Amino acid sequence: MDITLHASFLPHTDPDASLAFYRDILGFEVRADVGQGTMRWITVGPAEQPGTSIVLEPPAMAPGTTDDERRTIAEMMAKGTYGFIALATHDLDGTFARVKDGGAEIVHEPTEQPWGVRDCAFRDPAGNMVRINELK
Repeated sequence: MDITLHASFLPHTDPDASLAFYRDILGFEVRADVGQGTMRWITVGPAEQPGTSIVLEPPAMAPGTTDDERRTIAEMMAKGTYGFIALATHDLDGTFARVKDGGAEIVHEPTEQPWGVRDCAFRDPAGNMVRINELK
């Protein structure tokens, strides 16, 4: 079987802030930016991995989503418990410094975890949890 990760989806609450974060701080290239206002779908990804993307999208836009579900999603996003992504880099300390200097909400600084990985964690502008593992 030949399966590849193509795209992952994260909600945004402010497309311009999310775009600035993923493009300017994390250094991803913009692959698509469609829609307008808060109804924008922005596709970003690492330049060296053209087949892998993150789609930043308006939350709770799936057909059939109820008002109660939208409220729950908004509450979870505000607490940082809705969206999550794990990334990896060879330069964890340099990446962490760039993210911290960019004003991201830091969850924890680079740390050796008991499960055998060194990582850091922070929230993007929409509150999504972003963890970055150090590649050895």
